[in-house]
Amino acid sequence: MMEALEGTYCGPAPLPADIWLRWNLDPVLLLALCLLTLAVGRNRAGGLAVAVLALAFVSPLCALSAALFSARVVHHILLVAVAAPLLALAWPGRSPRSPAAPFLVSTGVLWAWHWPPAYDLALSNVVAYWAMQATLLGSAFAFWQAVLHRGQAAGTSLLWVLGGYMQMALLGALLTFAPKVLYAIHAVAPVDWGFTPLGDQQLGGLIMWVPAGLPFVAWGALVARRGWQAVAKGLA
Repeated sequence: MMEALEGTYCGPAPLPADIWLRWNLDPVLLLALCLLTLAVGRNRAGGLAVAVLALAFVSPLCALSAALFSARVVHHILLVAVAAPLLALAWPGRSPRSPAAPFLVSTGVLWAWHWPPAYDLALSNVVAYWAMQATLLGSAFAFWQAVLHRGQAAGTSLLWVLGGYMQMALLGALLTFAPKVLYAIHAVAPVDWGFTPLGDQQLGGLIMWVPAGLPFVAWGALVARRGWQAVAKGLA
């Protein structure tokens, strides 16, 4: 599978000694980030979203995620639980809508791309890789746009934030306790980083299960704060 990694967008799996040399300066990517900055950069949330996307795709995290499943999990969390909600704050919808359909779609997309054949394909084929990134970010953006809309009832939003975390935590738990290595694409490279392939997979599942809850807590706190402000304004 090392040969397959040669075909991924982030390039072959790096060795620890080389990781800080592996910045991704793809001109097409940099142009896209510049255009996105022009579109949303004046908004603080939009500017932060661009910074998060740069961390995910420009920094050495991109190369590291070719080596380690656990790094790929961090990459995905940055997309769906940090960049997507920030973009939703920068580009709010015109009117509130039910988060149910976006939740089902975003959950299906996240789980589908962690199906081993789909995951291995995405890391060995540039077109599949960008299909993964676009659908993860796009479906999560639609979900958060519905959840974080100011017209959405705070209680409703909080329930969907909890639902978003629970489905990710369930996937993380399944990966943590999987008895065997699921992703052939990561069957060799983790050894260079001091992990067994199964240990790397378990760490990735644990990250998805526990630390991934932190951004959901932050978004839940934002929703709760808005709800409290609305109540306080109504009582004033």
